[in-house]
Amino acid sequence: MKRSSSHRALQYGRSAALGCVVLLLLVAGVLSSWDSAHHIVLAKGREHGTMTVTGCGSEVCTGPYTPSDGGAARSRVSVEESVAAKKGDRFPVVVKPGTFEVVRTGTPGFLHAWMPLGGALVLAGLVIGGGLRLPRVGWGAGIAGGALLVATFIAL
Repeated sequence: MKRSSSHRALQYGRSAALGCVVLLLLVAGVLSSWDSAHHIVLAKGREHGTMTVTGCGSEVCTGPYTPSDGGAARSRVSVEESVAAKKGDRFPVVVKPGTFEVVRTGTPGFLHAWMPLGGALVLAGLVIGGGLRLPRVGWGAGIAGGALLVATFIAL
């Protein structure tokens, strides 16, 4: 009888530890995504406009910014190079307050901003399905994360 109660305690401990790992993965994914996503999701009152890419470096692309809502035009703003921008591309952006950095808006920008959450969902799906022995929930999380990543790839 003692053996089964200690075995149950180990199972509960393992489940609790893996639950904490899943929670950590998902919180990290949301926080990483929210850094860019909040500029898109909470865009009311921010400067909206269009950026034309004139050049790309190893990490950022730069170009002029033309406002669409009466803000100030800027001769040079920068956006992350990973948004699949090429020289001559034009796309809608929102300016991060107090900086010369912009975030791509619209569906491609929204999906790109939430991409870290998609990766976290894929990783959490592995832990949920394999470690917690909840295969259906694990498959659901993994498929949701994979779908987000594929949709981002297609949209950009």
